[in-house]
Amino acid sequence: MDIRRYTILIHCPDQKGIIAGVTDFIHKSKGNIEYIDQYVDRTHNHFFMRIEVAFDHKQFFWSGFQEEMNSQLGRPYNMQLEFYDQAQTPKMAVFISKYDHCLYDLLALQQSGKLNCEIPFVLSNHTDLKFIADQFNIPFIHVPVDPADKQKAAQKQLELLAEHQVDFVVLARYMQIIHPEVIEAYPSKIINIHHSFLPAFPGAKPYHTAYDRGVKIIGATSHYVTEELDAGPIIEQDVVRVSHAHEVQDFIRLGRDLERLVLMRAVELHTKRKVLVMNNKTVVFT
Repeated sequence: MDIRRYTILIHCPDQKGIIAGVTDFIHKSKGNIEYIDQYVDRTHNHFFMRIEVAFDHKQFFWSGFQEEMNSQLGRPYNMQLEFYDQAQTPKMAVFISKYDHCLYDLLALQQSGKLNCEIPFVLSNHTDLKFIADQFNIPFIHVPVDPADKQKAAQKQLELLAEHQVDFVVLARYMQIIHPEVIEAYPSKIINIHHSFLPAFPGAKPYHTAYDRGVKIIGATSHYVTEELDAGPIIEQDVVRVSHAHEVQDFIRLGRDLERLVLMRAVELHTKRKVLVMNNKTVVFT
């Protein structure tokens, strides 16, 4: 049998019969549910579900299935449905500036097959890290950002993303504010790593601020980018303990290790379609 696997993400107002309706519809469509998880946000009365389903591809039409599910379940239950073919590898563009620690990890994991995505190009507002992209045989594109005309860089970015049919973008310490037009074109599809445990200490130098405040833990946060700086839906976070004996440079050194780990986990969750966004929050299925 030619088995094809798909992932379906669902969220809608909570009500009776959702799980039964979804599983019955898949059964009648001759699908086999291999994974199912659901969550109810009781505060906002909202339902979330993630399903992995397998079909015999010779007897199954994916586009027709989506249309029928939207018609028979989506409209009656006011569902927001997302459909993903697991055989289609998502394309990820990487934006960087001058920091290399997150870039190395992303490219190494992708090349080793541990990160399920294609990387059509690495984009930077500087040329310092071109040699790293060259080491991994990935095209490097230099798009400088003129402070007096940032829209010019944004238009070039949008052209490149469209040309290469990019599905999502990872900011691997890209030290520029993303233009609103790019954010609008890729909602919940631009992943940033912030060198702080948000919402504490946003901005450009959080480790210095945290050191001055005398914190006992520092962290890193990966989140989707919104127009409000460092305030998008959080995907993944982690922390490490520090003390009065640590200097600012120790905070930075420890923080960079966290940044790498947190960003890799967030990207993996996104590529596995395990994240649902609702009201600037995320539901992350494990």
